[in-house]
Amino acid sequence: MESKSPNQLMQEIQELRDRISKLSAASLRISASLDLDTVLTEVVESARELTGAVYGGISTIGESGQPEDFVSFGFAPEEHRQLMDWTDGRGICEQFQELDGSLRLTDVHSYIRSLGICPLPILPKTVQATALRHQGAHVGTFFLGGKSGGLEFTDEDEEVLLLFAAQAATAIANARTYRDEHRARADLEGLVDTSPVGVAVFNARTGQPVLINREAKRIVEGLSPAEHSVEQLLEIVKCRRADGREISLEEFPLAQVLSSATTVRAEEIVLEMPGGRSVTTLINATPIRSEDGVIESVVVTLQDMAPLEELERSRAEFLSLVSHELRAPLTSIKGSATTVLDASPAPDLAEMVQFYRIIEEQADHMRGLISDLLDAGRIEAGTLSVILEPAEVADLVDQARNTFLSGGGRHTILIDLPQDLPPVQADRHRIVQVLNNLIANASRYSPETSPIRISAVQDGVYVAVAVSDEGRGIPREQLPHLFRKYARLGDKVAGIRGSGLGLAICKGLVEAHGGRISAESGGAGLGTRFTFTIPLAEQAGRPAAAGFAGSPSPLPRQGPEEKRILVVDDDPMTLRYVRDALSAVGYSPLMTGDPRQVSRLIETKKPQLVLLDLVLPGTDGIELVKELPAMADLPVIFISGYGRDETIAKALQMGAADYIVKPFSPTELVARVQAVLRRFAAPSEPFRLGDLAIDYEGRRVTVTGRPLELTATEFDLLSTLSVNAGRVLSYDSLLRKVWGRHAFGDPQLVRTYVKRLRRKLGDDPSNCSYIFTVRRVGYRMARPSDL
Repeated sequence: MESKSPNQLMQEIQELRDRISKLSAASLRISASLDLDTVLTEVVESARELTGAVYGGISTIGESGQPEDFVSFGFAPEEHRQLMDWTDGRGICEQFQELDGSLRLTDVHSYIRSLGICPLPILPKTVQATALRHQGAHVGTFFLGGKSGGLEFTDEDEEVLLLFAAQAATAIANARTYRDEHRARADLEGLVDTSPVGVAVFNARTGQPVLINREAKRIVEGLSPAEHSVEQLLEIVKCRRADGREISLEEFPLAQVLSSATTVRAEEIVLEMPGGRSVTTLINATPIRSEDGVIESVVVTLQDMAPLEELERSRAEFLSLVSHELRAPLTSIKGSATTVLDASPAPDLAEMVQFYRIIEEQADHMRGLISDLLDAGRIEAGTLSVILEPAEVADLVDQARNTFLSGGGRHTILIDLPQDLPPVQADRHRIVQVLNNLIANASRYSPETSPIRISAVQDGVYVAVAVSDEGRGIPREQLPHLFRKYARLGDKVAGIRGSGLGLAICKGLVEAHGGRISAESGGAGLGTRFTFTIPLAEQAGRPAAAGFAGSPSPLPRQGPEEKRILVVDDDPMTLRYVRDALSAVGYSPLMTGDPRQVSRLIETKKPQLVLLDLVLPGTDGIELVKELPAMADLPVIFISGYGRDETIAKALQMGAADYIVKPFSPTELVARVQAVLRRFAAPSEPFRLGDLAIDYEGRRVTVTGRPLELTATEFDLLSTLSVNAGRVLSYDSLLRKVWGRHAFGDPQLVRTYVKRLRRKLGDDPSNCSYIFTVRRVGYRMARPSDL
């Protein structure tokens, strides 16, 4: 063996030192972060730099064996998308999973063909790859390809690959553990922060609050009209216990009080400010002790008793109201019966008939009141059911008018219905009940000489029915409260029989159909107009809207074409309830309580609609819609436990397709889902524009009767443009709708496919007939009426 000169040896030593130095620096960079994306990026970039590889990539798999992440370097965005869409790529990675060491290939294309798979042209010729394993478990695949200068990979390169593969596997496992712990902590913090009960955690040594959730802040900050922080308020607040004892935090520092804290269970404590403001709370306190028994922290939960006290007042008022309403007809019945039985001499037949009529009328009055009470209870509990079937609006209105007139109504009923008004999907009895309530309400609050008008118009996939009067009107400030139970207008009750339930029941019945009800008035003396919507009946041959408890046949299962509904709610009870309701009528619900999973589920499962809770751990539904581009093109129905108008208005302003307030019945949920899906459904009729015809259901395109051969992506792009004919679709919108999030921000991809489409359609870019360019924005397709 030829001996090496000192200079050669020194050069090799220096190269080895440089190599070790780079390896050490790369190892430090990899270990410096627990963010998975950062770790994967550092691993691939460091390995490429040390081996001279042009390309590199890592694909990871989860505990279930399903692919999770894929990062690549050296590929253009379009090439990366091709790798993501390559269905056989997963099979290649599965081959690599079985490797004990590494695999070095000098001709990747030949190797892939030997597996019976057609290789992608973009793949480099030379590759070295290895499996990623941590504690015996497979966590992914690591590859480097296309060494610069056209050289082949060496044994030293293989050592680098295996070294970084081991580090990558450990880093991936650590990052996943950190991610899971971070998610669990974020979920817990989100749960605590959005809890309807106030929660505060104090450091027992310092007395300082470690955590205070929103509700606790609201309760404490409500004690002072001035701008004081929670910490400042805690220094001056007084606590009065149920036995009269007071604890003043001015005299006893909070740290001193907490250091000797005892467990408190459901004790009513009044928090008072020196200025006289106070709030009654129900408090639980639990000291957390260290191993040596010293109190380290105290967890306090407090519940504002004001809503419960208000509920108790409402309940007492309601009982008083109902007692009065029941006592009046009972008094009439008792008086009439006593008169007939005790009169001497006995009344003649004509007088007895009058007394019996009074008894019958008052009994009917009581039956109606009891029926209202039962309906209100079902609506409150979300168990009200409706039996849906196609019905003509004219028949429903006519029945309600006859009921009103036969009951002695004196107002003139004017009806204005279009001749071509389509049938609606309704429970006939319940919608007539709504009309009866609204007509009776109008007659109660308007002069007998003024007419009551009933009109209806088609409004998208609904029919809007309006009942208006020329009565005393309603002040604008009272309109938002009109449909609440026991709502009062001045000294009068906004109900039919004075129970305060009539309009609340109307609201519940309409919403059970998937509709909405509203009221408008110009003010006192200017009359009132109530409008409610009912979904249109399905077209002949299509499935009817599904109901429960005796409703018509549910939707048939649709196999691979069944509608997928993504449900996002952190309440497992709501998830189970919604899943059962949707599954019962043939939908395919996708459930998650983690908002971080939404984007991935939309991309992989492609749901047709999203049911989204307004309050989620660490965020809220409205913010989630803002943050995720993938949701911009999907109809969203918000689920909310809050029925406040401002919350609903904010959701609708964000583009929500609808909202539903808890508790809700399965019937209302399904009706709203079906109405939104019909509104956003792709047209079933073929699209025709000049010589161009698109059959959506058959995925067939013809020009002058000649069929065109389009790829799946080309057809999806053409369909998207035609469904939105007349509207300008931006590059980003088209990328989301057709390609998904991986192609986001790459307008050249859209231009390339539009160019292909135009060539196949025979559409001259300089004299377009079908697809028009909107410079620097995107594209639009002509409407049939434009030609």
